[in-house]
Amino acid sequence: MSRPEVLPNDLFDRQLVANVCPPDWVNPDPCGRYNLVVIGAGTAGLVAAAGAAGLGAKVALIERGLMGGDCLNVGCVPSKALIRAARAAAGVRRAAEFGIHTTETPTVDFPRLMDRLRRLRAELSSHDSAARFQGLGVDVFLGPGRFLGPNSITVAGKTLQFHRALIATGARAVRPPIPGLSETGFLTNETVFNLTELPQRIAVIGAGPIGCELAQCFARLGSQVILVNQHSQLLPREDPDASKILETAFRHDEIEIIATATVEQVALEGREKIVQIRIGNHAETISIRVDEILVGVGRAPNVEDLDLELAGVLFNTQAGVIVNDRLQTANPRIFAAGDICSRFKFTHAADFMARLVLQNALFHGRGKASALLIPQCTYTDPEIARVGLSEESAREQGIAIDTFLQPFTTVDRAILEGETEGFVKLHVRRGSDRIVGATIVASHAGEMISEISVAMAGKLGLKRLASVIHPYPTQAEAIRKIGDAYNRTRLTPFVKRVFASWLKWSRG
Repeated sequence: MSRPEVLPNDLFDRQLVANVCPPDWVNPDPCGRYNLVVIGAGTAGLVAAAGAAGLGAKVALIERGLMGGDCLNVGCVPSKALIRAARAAAGVRRAAEFGIHTTETPTVDFPRLMDRLRRLRAELSSHDSAARFQGLGVDVFLGPGRFLGPNSITVAGKTLQFHRALIATGARAVRPPIPGLSETGFLTNETVFNLTELPQRIAVIGAGPIGCELAQCFARLGSQVILVNQHSQLLPREDPDASKILETAFRHDEIEIIATATVEQVALEGREKIVQIRIGNHAETISIRVDEILVGVGRAPNVEDLDLELAGVLFNTQAGVIVNDRLQTANPRIFAAGDICSRFKFTHAADFMARLVLQNALFHGRGKASALLIPQCTYTDPEIARVGLSEESAREQGIAIDTFLQPFTTVDRAILEGETEGFVKLHVRRGSDRIVGATIVASHAGEMISEISVAMAGKLGLKRLASVIHPYPTQAEAIRKIGDAYNRTRLTPFVKRVFASWLKWSRG
């Protein structure tokens, strides 16, 4: 079979490929009927395969591309390495605010920071390697897998029989049908980390998490960035107050935002890419000239070329594989997990969905995907993290809530860090202290949201959070302050009068 190529195919890329798609790999002979066959070696597939093998099951793992999936190769790992470099560049530019002056104008060595990205990715790839999973007792098959029927799969000319199977083929970047886009050429999260030179001008189409994270990265690294947003709000699924703060941060980073805009067509003139944009309902369009176009308009499930119909698995090209709350497909022998079947397209969501599949597929469990509490974070600066209900989703579901807001303008550590543009917003069921959701906007909101997730999972209310001692000074102290704010709402006029009477009596 042809092996996938990773560009620029340097030493680190070759190390990556040697781990996650070894050119000399020889597929094993199938070993009878497997307890579990997994198609797709991204996060969900790897977690399920390793977990099942650790329990003593006979497991086969099939991957047609690079083991590690999006997270390792074109998602979490390389993007966070790029984000760290961009934050370092922004920190140098802000240094004068803290009385630190540099003698020379800082420059960005883009080839070197991309070398670092690829080196770290290659080093981390050993965790997802074919050799490691073979050592765990998993039969690893490299090549495209297709269902032959309700309990069998073929891969590289070999037939695998199974008692249970897991579809974990993930999703890919959407290629929007913009006239001229394919001919002109464009980047997605799947190709942007191949760059070895910093684009001087880049248009980013889409203001979701991927578009926003990468737009800010390139702006901070020195590119002129134009962000084309179909909506009026950045991150349209997030809290509007959070999006406003992010928009301010983007303008500070000199990102040009074109809102309520549609890309009409793209053309190539010499080495320049011409992007025609219509704003709102205006009849006229505007043109921008850039060196690169980055598309981040969503994800499409990888349901093609699996012959799912032969297995009796229902699917569609928008939602992916159709599953019930136990992650079971229309064929009760076959399950699905991760981006292929879930609207929560996050590594941690795929991880815990795979654990749920092991429970339900191998032990006849009754675990439900709807019971998973899944936090999420967009890794811009500031980060935007969320768990549970938002104000909008609470309204849609008819759930009455009370909302408590703690801005960082009155949190000492945020003031000292110069990071006051943010907040903690916490929602409780009306009339109680039961937490049903939260949004945090902060430099490290992704780290802070876990405290709320633990409280929600452990059914700890705001009264309990108020009693938890937080180190001073930390930004997480904002959460404890919200607990105090809730407790103050319990001091009704009647309670205050009783307390005042008791104080008067106690003074004798």
